[in-house]
Amino acid sequence: MADEKALWYVVHTYSGYENKVANDLVKTVENNGMGDLIQEVTVPIEEVVEIRNGKPHTIQHKLFPGYVLVKMIKTTESWYVVRNTRGVTGFVGPGREPIPLTDEEYERMTSCQGTIRIDLEPGDNVRIKTGSVENAIGTVEEINAEEHKVKVSIEILNRKTTVEYDISEVERL
Repeated sequence: MADEKALWYVVHTYSGYENKVANDLVKTVENNGMGDLIQEVTVPIEEVVEIRNGKPHTIQHKLFPGYVLVKMIKTTESWYVVRNTRGVTGFVGPGREPIPLTDEEYERMTSCQGTIRIDLEPGDNVRIKTGSVENAIGTVEEINAEEHKVKVSIEILNRKTTVEYDISEVERL
């Protein structure tokens, strides 16, 4: 068994029970001294920054609801422990035998970058909260989520001007 390589397997769970299954499985492994067989348990998540009312809020989203990733050396014992953890409905794979992920599949599943969601869209009316045109009303022309910037068209001296602001400097009307 020392020369066997642990591989990643996908375990199907009841939706909403991913964290509970992962925690229960880790406790079972610790209590039964099976750390050499079941080496890692993870619920793939991504950090999402949502900009609401100009303020960033970081939340976590499960990348694959209903699934947990388990790195293990597949033996009768390790398969039994995972399969009989409360909330587990089975391994992903044809028939009764679990099929391991390739290294490329695992990397693709876990390498998602955090994303940014902003509660503004082009065409929305906004109020400028700072600067020389504080309280001016403008229209969103363009949004750059990665840099947290928004281009707003405002009227200055009877002329339409496009100005770039940080998202925290504008407020949706």
